[in-house]
Amino acid sequence: MSNDSKTNEQVIVIRDMVPDDIEKVVTLEKQIFSDFWSQSAFVELLGEENCGAQVATHGSVIIGYSCFIIDDFRMHLANIAVVREHRRKSVAQRLLESILQRAKEDNCEFVSLEVRPSNMEARAFYDKHGFSLMRRQQNYYQSPVEDALVLVRFLNIKE
Repeated sequence: MSNDSKTNEQVIVIRDMVPDDIEKVVTLEKQIFSDFWSQSAFVELLGEENCGAQVATHGSVIIGYSCFIIDDFRMHLANIAVVREHRRKSVAQRLLESILQRAKEDNCEFVSLEVRPSNMEARAFYDKHGFSLMRRQQNYYQSPVEDALVLVRFLNIKE
């Protein structure tokens, strides 16, 4: 899957993650998150039939990525990230739109995710894109310890 657009004078391409992307994605993961995934977690994700991952590129540089898991009628957005210098340039929105399209194609009824209560920027982003609070999960994050807000967006497959 490849999806091109020009945003703020830069061409952003959304495409499926491939094994050769993992090393760069892990480097970004460690820069962006305090609770980061290991290289083996990304390798395992790409090897699973019900999982997927995408990268956003600007030229040959990976500037963002997303990971998801499909379980029957639901999609779990496991990870979405954009490097700081490319935030607020529609990169996360493009990744999310691609994920939502995939969820609809796979007849998922909803998409769920976890977010730190302290991550106000992400919470505002998900709120803007139709996600709402489903529940709070105690001590979900470990570095530092923090609860997770479990958010959900129901999909209208007929759209």
